[in-house]
Amino acid sequence: QVQLVESGGGLVQAGGSLRLSCAASGRTFSVYAMGWFRQAPGKTREFVAAISSNGLSTNVANSVKGRFTISRDNGKNTVYLQMNSLKPEDTAVYYCNADSRLITGSGGYWGQGTQVTVSS
Repeated sequence: QVQLVESGGGLVQAGGSLRLSCAASGRTFSVYAMGWFRQAPGKTREFVAAISSNGLSTNVANSVKGRFTISRDNGKNTVYLQMNSLKPEDTAVYYCNADSRLITGSGGYWGQGTQVTVSS
């Protein structure tokens, strides 16, 4: 069982930056691949970024490539999403996901989400 708690969301102007954190409980954090997803009002949840259990492999969605970076600190049981050059279309609830296999968005454990609002 893994419990995930996101933090770091908020209101920011376009062009600004935020860093989201996702803290995981349990002593087996390092075996989980981690991912970030987001869901905007009226839209389906979409993939944002993922990182392998050892942190050596990452993947980000084309819509955020070059602006968002995913990283993790297994010693702190935490995964991060650094978001730069934010745009109004990045406004969404951002969710953290942990999966013992691949990050597909269809399973694993989920956090409660953190709201990110980007004003124009």
